[in-house]
Amino acid sequence: MGEETDYTRLIDELIRRKCAFAMYRHPGEAAPHFVMQSSGTVRTLTQVEALNEQKGFVIAPFRASVECPVVLIEPDVFSLDDVRLPVSPQPEQPLCGEALPGEEGDAQLLHYTQCFEEFIDALHKGEFDKLVLSRKQILARKAEFSPAVAFYKACAKYIYSYVYMCYTPYTGLWLGSTPEIILSGEQGAWHTMALAATQSVQNGELPREWSEKNRKEQAYVSAYIREQLLSLGVTPQEEGPYAVFAGALSHLRTDFRFSLSGSNPLGSLLNLLHPTPAVCGLPKEEAYRFILDKEGYNRRYYSGFIGWMDPQGRTDLYVNLRCMEIGTNALTLYAGGGLLASSTLDDEWQETEKKMQTMKIISD
Repeated sequence: MGEETDYTRLIDELIRRKCAFAMYRHPGEAAPHFVMQSSGTVRTLTQVEALNEQKGFVIAPFRASVECPVVLIEPDVFSLDDVRLPVSPQPEQPLCGEALPGEEGDAQLLHYTQCFEEFIDALHKGEFDKLVLSRKQILARKAEFSPAVAFYKACAKYIYSYVYMCYTPYTGLWLGSTPEIILSGEQGAWHTMALAATQSVQNGELPREWSEKNRKEQAYVSAYIREQLLSLGVTPQEEGPYAVFAGALSHLRTDFRFSLSGSNPLGSLLNLLHPTPAVCGLPKEEAYRFILDKEGYNRRYYSGFIGWMDPQGRTDLYVNLRCMEIGTNALTLYAGGGLLASSTLDDEWQETEKKMQTMKIISD
């Protein structure tokens, strides 16, 4: 406990001094990894495809742009024990914007209801098979809140998820616990997954029954991933769907394992997969534009992807779910859910509330 306390002080000081770093712990691992870029500025890219042949810790937004770029930490420090604090903070870089405490519960529900009605109307008209509606909740940051302590709490609590915390002067500080892989593997052997449908865990046990809406939602995501891989001439091996833990929630998951030659660079594959219907909808491009136009706020790095990337070594990239953006005065929590024509407002709102609890619990 003493060593961890020393590390939390060091990590919080790295944040204060605006150092570019990431900490992450894979599901089932005992200790987190640490990477830091101590010299130069982090690389920014305006397209996911520009990640071809790149190596480092990736922070990619839902929609890449000049204002919210794909950010690549290229570390030269790989242990907290090797950190040498800079004398002064790094120079300021243009952030995508920091939230301040804002809408109360009733206003949030009203905004969500208005969006839900627009989304469900488009689904009823048959314009889409699926749409993902998300929202954010902004909480005042308590004076005693420690990002590093919250990270270690998440590691202890969410053993089945990928837990991360990262800071760059471009992105700001993010912390999350996500169950969804977008791409992992090495030496030509790769893995992605379809993760959709949500139920609460009851008495520590996985649900045995899933509604037609849940199974249909998961099937849409699976079909999309299958089709995208087949478009590259890749025939994956499939396992699932089966129920998995994600904190106090459970999802349906189908695994896709496949081989990939050097003629299919990772940035191009990620561009093909991202955003998956699990965070966007179907048809993909039309749903993507609809969300950007109708959702009413900027998701930023929520529902993008995050993690370590190395085309010549090991890659582990996850969809950025169950996350929060940590500002000077506020914590911004994000959550969403997949809508079908059969979805109901109360069920979908409650699903976002449950998902936001993942980060709320560790922020107290």
